[in-house]
Amino acid sequence: MDPFEAKMVAAATGATLTALTMTPFDVVKTRLQTQRPASSSGLPFPKPPPNACCQPANTPCVRGLNARAMSSLAAQAVQEEVVCIWDHGQLRKERVNGFSDAVLHVVRAEGLRGLWKGAGTSLVIGVPSSSCYMLTYDYLNRELFPKIIPSPALVPLTSGIVARVLMVSALSPLELIRTNLQSTPLSADTPNTLRSVLTSVKGLARNHGVRHLWRGLGPTLWRDVPFSGLYWAGYEGLKTQFERRGQRGASVSFVCGATSGTAAALLTSPFDVLKTRRQALVMSGAFPESAGSISLIGQILRTEGVAALYAGIGPRIAKIAPACGIMISCFEGVGRFLVKKEDPIA
Repeated sequence: MDPFEAKMVAAATGATLTALTMTPFDVVKTRLQTQRPASSSGLPFPKPPPNACCQPANTPCVRGLNARAMSSLAAQAVQEEVVCIWDHGQLRKERVNGFSDAVLHVVRAEGLRGLWKGAGTSLVIGVPSSSCYMLTYDYLNRELFPKIIPSPALVPLTSGIVARVLMVSALSPLELIRTNLQSTPLSADTPNTLRSVLTSVKGLARNHGVRHLWRGLGPTLWRDVPFSGLYWAGYEGLKTQFERRGQRGASVSFVCGATSGTAAALLTSPFDVLKTRRQALVMSGAFPESAGSISLIGQILRTEGVAALYAGIGPRIAKIAPACGIMISCFEGVGRFLVKKEDPIA
């Protein structure tokens, strides 16, 4: 197989595996980042009105902890755990605390399929964008920037930044759709199907203009651009160290990718929270002054504290470490396997 074709197949393979296996972590991370902060009374939302119950609505209503209401069927299923609260005229799931708690809540409310909400959109976004991103980075890192950047250490850093800017800018509206699919629990009022989200997107474009679909691009760039630069600089540096010891191959690529991705994710987590919150505000139709990036950061710090900027860091690391490892090991391992032996990948 031609080297370029082999790289295309390898990139698409890695992107597909990553999207299918990592979507549950993305769903949990998004839920943790978009839930509202708990109030000083200990209740994240107002108390429910009399006789307001969780679904199914046909069962008798009983009181849970802190005077929150839930159906008797739900009470029997989860014992003392409170499973819903009343929020601005709608019943919603209770606040979740951490990764495992979020997984349990999604599975109880929506089944295992709920953990893969947005998987189809992730494939639509991830396979072409990751493939193009990897091929763009590979070209910039191997062909273009080594000729114009004097410092070899800056080549992967610059290549990763430029490649990411191009992909994020082009695909920001699709990322907006995926965030909305994953952020809101399933309910009768908000079914959050792809069709309903596309209808919301059309409404936003019609009422506010097509440019509105790029709201949240700034925070996304703040997150992805430094992440990409730090990731590739770290990856290439680690891989060089292994190669000096005579170690190479797909397993080495996996370790280098996972390690570098984890470090980059820790440094850029606040921007990931900002991006998710900003896009959730856009899709909900709320456009207060705090929707601006700087004012939104200030509001988060004032009302929720510094810890809120690292909400969802557990599932994000749990996703990024293997995702980076899978993607880069597929790109390099599968690519080398498919290419002709007489014409190896450079």
